[in-house]
Amino acid sequence: MRFDPVAPGSYPELLHAAYKSTRLRGPQALPLRVHAPAAAEHGMRFAPTLLGPHDADLTVHGRGAPLGEKIVVTGRVSDEDGRPVRNSLVEVWQCNAAGRYWHKKDRHDAPLDPNFHGLGKFFTDAEGRYRFVSIKPGPYPWGNQDKAWRPAHIHFSLFGNVLAQRLVTQMYFAGDPLFDYDPIYQSIPDPAARLRLSAHLDMDETVGAEMLGYRFDIVLRGRGATPFGL
Repeated sequence: MRFDPVAPGSYPELLHAAYKSTRLRGPQALPLRVHAPAAAEHGMRFAPTLLGPHDADLTVHGRGAPLGEKIVVTGRVSDEDGRPVRNSLVEVWQCNAAGRYWHKKDRHDAPLDPNFHGLGKFFTDAEGRYRFVSIKPGPYPWGNQDKAWRPAHIHFSLFGNVLAQRLVTQMYFAGDPLFDYDPIYQSIPDPAARLRLSAHLDMDETVGAEMLGYRFDIVLRGRGATPFGL
């Protein structure tokens, strides 16, 4: 197996002046490379019992249908050689259609939706593919600067075949006009790497008149890796 190192500029800058909170939480020293061969030798497994019967459908956990545009998101998780990452645990979380999270620390003056909590989890299949149903999240203000609004996004956390392949990232929606104004998105120096964070409309995955389909493929490592650390 040939390992391609990550291309320069693919990951967010640890200290990004426009993203103000990095001044407080960003490391002040250079990272250290730790040699840990065991991490690449032992596969990692999660029990199927981690999942509930409807964890891959974020729209069915209330007494009625949540407000907003219903969507389905699909994709494939692969390693740097294009091989599927099978049985990978994927967790997602997001705000509702009004741009508010179901969390006590979110004080955004937008309504909570009692039928949408914004949490889900699922496994990739034997081909590395995943699928979940949700509501398209709304943009929201976040106080970083005047008129600071986050583009619509869904948070992803997933594991590869070993612990060292864990990825935490955000999935955006292609063409969002807020990209140019968002310092979190812009903290990734390479424009090509930023594009790998966008889901694209996929009419093959669209379900009739019920919901639009979006495709978001994820690469865990290598020169084509999906940026993480957001």
